[in-house]
Amino acid sequence: MRPGGAVPRPLWRQRAGNGPARPGQAVKAAVPRPALCLAPPLPAGLAEGRRRRRRREPRPFSCGSLHDGGRAAASSSPSCLRKPQAETLMSVCQMISRLRPPASKLAFIRKFLKSLITKQPRDLLLVIGTGVSAAVAPGIPALCSWRSCIEAVIEAAEQLEVLHPGDVAEFRKKVIKDRDLLVVAHDLIRKMSPRTGDTKPNFFQDCLMEVFDNLEQHIQNPVVLQSILRLMERGTMVLTTNYDNLLEIFGYQQGKPMESLDLKDKDKVLQWARGHIKYGVLHNHGLYTDPCGMVLDPSGYKDVTQDPEVMEVIQNLYQTKSFLVLGCGETLCDQIFQALFLYTVKNKVDLEHYMLVLKENEDHFFKLQADMLLHGIKVVSYGDCFIQFPEYVQDLTTQICKHRSPGTSCMDSAKRKLKLRENGTDSPKRIKQSDNGISTIE
Repeated sequence: MRPGGAVPRPLWRQRAGNGPARPGQAVKAAVPRPALCLAPPLPAGLAEGRRRRRRREPRPFSCGSLHDGGRAAASSSPSCLRKPQAETLMSVCQMISRLRPPASKLAFIRKFLKSLITKQPRDLLLVIGTGVSAAVAPGIPALCSWRSCIEAVIEAAEQLEVLHPGDVAEFRKKVIKDRDLLVVAHDLIRKMSPRTGDTKPNFFQDCLMEVFDNLEQHIQNPVVLQSILRLMERGTMVLTTNYDNLLEIFGYQQGKPMESLDLKDKDKVLQWARGHIKYGVLHNHGLYTDPCGMVLDPSGYKDVTQDPEVMEVIQNLYQTKSFLVLGCGETLCDQIFQALFLYTVKNKVDLEHYMLVLKENEDHFFKLQADMLLHGIKVVSYGDCFIQFPEYVQDLTTQICKHRSPGTSCMDSAKRKLKLRENGTDSPKRIKQSDNGISTIE
């Protein structure tokens, strides 16, 4: 016994290991141990979970942002959350996000001009440009703009070896430098045509067929085409500056009797202008399948512009219909459009036409608005990004088709005519008052 009454510890207790020392094994010196041994700290998430279970507190639920599909919730969940629980939480948040509209739609409600959405579809004439084709088939660069189309034709001519390499380089410089692309296109088609000046035969057709090969396979977003067909069903007429026939191809797929027209066919143009071809699409620049009917400057329309009957019918459309320009930012710069409508129609301020444009710069946009009002055209912005164009056209079409003027619908008119026929009269009776004040029924 040690001083103070303490009993000495056995030798096997003084070893660092457990149990008695084996025979012949040296005894190691005792290792000093701390008075208090603390366990390693738990992860923050696990410790928080244990504290809640002790206090019986419910776990707070947070979906994060409902519009990120629940990803924020899963990423911000405690580290002790198991994988099945995280997946369940994410699926719940995704389901809630589908039921609730996006924050962009909650903050912004699209407005349309009342003067436009109250128009009857039969009172509209759509002018379709490259913007429509670019939205429908973004995989074909030639459909995006005039410049892209000319560049694609030059590339096709180089690949098919129908244009001298020196001419290829020269035309590529012209596309970059020249502002009047119609002149460049005119020179290009003349270069690939016979020297006699005749446009048939030529290699330009082969280049266009190469550029626009298998268009139906490149239709990716037909929302705009669906909206156009919906308006055509209700009497809207369509004119296009495009060489492609994407609208006709899609209409055929939907079972519509589509028909492509050009201004060189006088009889067809007169029928279309008088509303006798419901699903006719007039290509005022021609169609790529018929390069002989393609016209790139007003001189090619001498037979049309010098025909008083045709010009009267076409100009009457500009005075009696409301033109709605889609995807044609440079329509007023088009020489053919100017020759057919702008330079020949008077009192344009009294007209009411519309043009949808991309608002990239506010100053330029509002200046364009003021300038176009002089031509009787109201410029409307569909957004500051091109991807907003299809959705805007779809919503605008819905608003126009939803509107019904009281007593002016086609159904009401048909019912009135049927009732008159049943009564044995073909026209409503009118009351005529004579000079002596006696009223008679005619």
